[in-house]
Amino acid sequence: MRKTTLIIGGARSGKSHYAMELARKASGPVLFVATAEALDEEMRQRIEEHRRTRPAAWRTLEVPTRVGDGVRQKIGDAQVVIIDCITLLVNNILSQHYTPGSRQKATDIIEQAVADEISALIECFHKIEANFIMVSNDVGSGIVPADGMSRLYRDLLGKANQMLAQSADEVIMMVAGIPLPLKSDDSGQ
Repeated sequence: MRKTTLIIGGARSGKSHYAMELARKASGPVLFVATAEALDEEMRQRIEEHRRTRPAAWRTLEVPTRVGDGVRQKIGDAQVVIIDCITLLVNNILSQHYTPGSRQKATDIIEQAVADEISALIECFHKIEANFIMVSNDVGSGIVPADGMSRLYRDLLGKANQMLAQSADEVIMMVAGIPLPLKSDDSGQ
């Protein structure tokens, strides 16, 4: 039976490492979905480091948006799908649509685009017989950002995380490399 897990936490809390450990323990082939884009040298180096840490047998799908569509097209024989990460997925959508000039109109468009993306992802894991492990940052526990774009991003990611948490079978908060269950699968698996 399939299971959907959301792993959430702060930066460098061990989310990705824990997601990969869960995938290693599960049976079957793994599809790793990477949402990062190498827009500068530092990010390119981070992406390369992440690639080195993945087992060679895992297939990788690099897709900045339309993740649900990408997974449906490339699922193949995968029994486990890791999506790393929702944080960058929301950032990619924000970057595609944000224009500082007409903030309210842009905000409405971006909010709808994020909701559509996450809804399509949720639909994807309801239709595909695989275990899904999603990684996302919790950015709502810090101070209120000073600028409008950062506040919008925080709000969008918070809404995306809420949508995914409601749909997930289990939600795990990572703190200093320690997994803290927030929501458990009641089926006993």
